[in-house]
Amino acid sequence: MKPAKIAVICVAALAAIGLALVVRAMGSSGQPTATASAAVETRPMARVLVAARDLEPGRRLTEADLSWKDWPVDELNPLFITDGPPPAPKAEGAAAENAAADGKSATVERAMKAVAELNTPGAKGDYIGAVVRETVLAGEPLVARKIVRAGDSGYMAAYLEPGMRAMAIRVTVETAAGGFILPGDRVDVLLTREVKGSGDDGGTRYSAATVMRNVKVLAIDQSTRAAEDEKAVVGATATLELTGRDAEVLALAKSEGDLSLVLRSYADTAGPSGHVPGAVRGARAAGGGSVVKIYREGQVETVTTP
Repeated sequence: MKPAKIAVICVAALAAIGLALVVRAMGSSGQPTATASAAVETRPMARVLVAARDLEPGRRLTEADLSWKDWPVDELNPLFITDGPPPAPKAEGAAAENAAADGKSATVERAMKAVAELNTPGAKGDYIGAVVRETVLAGEPLVARKIVRAGDSGYMAAYLEPGMRAMAIRVTVETAAGGFILPGDRVDVLLTREVKGSGDDGGTRYSAATVMRNVKVLAIDQSTRAAEDEKAVVGATATLELTGRDAEVLALAKSEGDLSLVLRSYADTAGPSGHVPGAVRGARAAGGGSVVKIYREGQVETVTTP
């Protein structure tokens, strides 16, 4: 055989071997590539507002109590609070043509529609200041039935401290420190009343006394907190946080004269809170108090106890 033919045969054999190796390499690398591509594809996620710690009933929510958590879109509950509308689920390609895939897509679509209709997405700040109505565990999504936001039904009852009562009194710009008393402030309640004179003059005079001190303002009208840019709130009523006994005394004070609110400094809110004994006539009989006489160095001092 001629050398030229031998050379051609050798080249053809080497080319065939090389082609076989290339085909084999492509065949072996195809499955890992597909697997890697499948691994990269993830389920669509949404951000859900959850409790950052265990929350007990009556707790007022702060920013540290809340956090966002990634949640699979196809597992969203319509009652969850999401950070904006949840993303739409991705198309599943040829596999979505079969009946099972169509059923799953329809279920996800219905869930997304329910979320859009029932849930109002919002920022975390929209829920700061809300009150916990039912226990929420750490990592558990917040739902409307477990918290009460300002303006919601039952908010005031949840906002009150245990054992306290809410009572409203009429106020004007003049009797509410010009409108500079805001929800959350501490005030004294001043009673101004008419006192008829006795004796020859028979004239009428007026007296003033502090009947409540260092009590918390829960609301002005129906506003439980002032807007960030508001420096004053003018309203017709002020709702105060009182004990049951203080509420009785304040009710008597309302019948005796005019009430005014006196704003206290932030630096002067650590003192005792509640009614001032003896400031309101008839308060002792209504509340079951008593009068104690103290004899000191031949003198008698009368003290009314609450």
